[in-house]
Amino acid sequence: MRILFLVYHGFSDHSGISKKIHYQVKGLRENGHDVHLCYYGFAENGHRCRYVDGQVIKDYGTGVLAGIRQRIDYQCIYDYCIREKIEFIYARCFQNANPFLIRFFKKIRNAGIRAVTEIPTYPYDAEFVGFPFLTRMNLKIDQLFRLKLASQMDAIVTFSDAEKIFGQRTIRISNGVDFDSIPLHKPISTNDELHLIGVAEVHYWHGYDRLIAGLGEYYRSSRLSHQSSNFKHVFFHIVGGVGPSEMYNSMYAPGYEELMEKYQIKDHVIFHGQLFGDALTEVFNQCQFAIGSLARHRSGITTIKTLKNREYATRGIPFVYSENDSDFDNQPYVLKVPADDSPIVIPQIISFIEKLAMKPENIRKTVTRLSWKIQMQCVIDDVLAH
Repeated sequence: MRILFLVYHGFSDHSGISKKIHYQVKGLRENGHDVHLCYYGFAENGHRCRYVDGQVIKDYGTGVLAGIRQRIDYQCIYDYCIREKIEFIYARCFQNANPFLIRFFKKIRNAGIRAVTEIPTYPYDAEFVGFPFLTRMNLKIDQLFRLKLASQMDAIVTFSDAEKIFGQRTIRISNGVDFDSIPLHKPISTNDELHLIGVAEVHYWHGYDRLIAGLGEYYRSSRLSHQSSNFKHVFFHIVGGVGPSEMYNSMYAPGYEELMEKYQIKDHVIFHGQLFGDALTEVFNQCQFAIGSLARHRSGITTIKTLKNREYATRGIPFVYSENDSDFDNQPYVLKVPADDSPIVIPQIISFIEKLAMKPENIRKTVTRLSWKIQMQCVIDDVLAH
């Protein structure tokens, strides 16, 4: 099948979203499909351009008018689809529903080309709380037109359990993983230390404040009890960007800096910033346990299949989260905690790890079916069946 994978933004070498998209394209190609990647970005001369596989299909120029044109002019994509005999469009939602995009997909449908839109996180409205005014206004436009846009699709691809989104039927898949890009975990064993790792571009729904508060309560309790014989020194490694809103002025909880100061645990929370490749693997191997999302409830989400959970399992490291995820809820290497704002109970993590005998390679085997090759073919099979 000739497929156009449509993205409404550009890529970054350090972005997890960018990597995910390329892995999805790779998964489709591994199933024998002829896949072309369409995206938007800036040329070396500063011009705003629409690309397919690195080739410019539309140069919008520069300035304010160029920015407007790229938001309303999709004729170049339509022309490409007709010229190249595209049979199927896989689009990734950018919360950008508008009349011009609706018209584009209506023309695509009339041309006999099937189309789906992936909504990576659903529902997503609550994630925009506290965002800049312009971003929230763009969401308002999306809210006005997203039902009409969804009606032009063959289906909505979701990682939730929702059977319908914006009135359209869904194709429910899991976030996938690329096994070639994720090395197996090789933890360094320690007797009196426990190292935890959380990898994310941190937002309030990650709930790392719950872990830091739990760490603080753990050390405060140990000081009062003068440290028992089975005491472990626990450290939390945060890999990824942490904005000032989480460090100092979180809308849902005390900021990380405030919590660390309150409990006097600054030496036990390590901020690594963004890490990739061998540098990331080195920190992973220092750690024995991983931290998933601990506060998805803050953005109104109870069920989600996050990419991070799958990446942890592919590495072979046990982990904790608070949402519902049917792929992992009953796995022996997963610790579930309540979906509330209470501090995480550190002794519970310690006890869980001490009882877990599962090796990294055996954890990894449990997610073989979650390869992007399998998950993306599920989308194609569903569309063809309908």
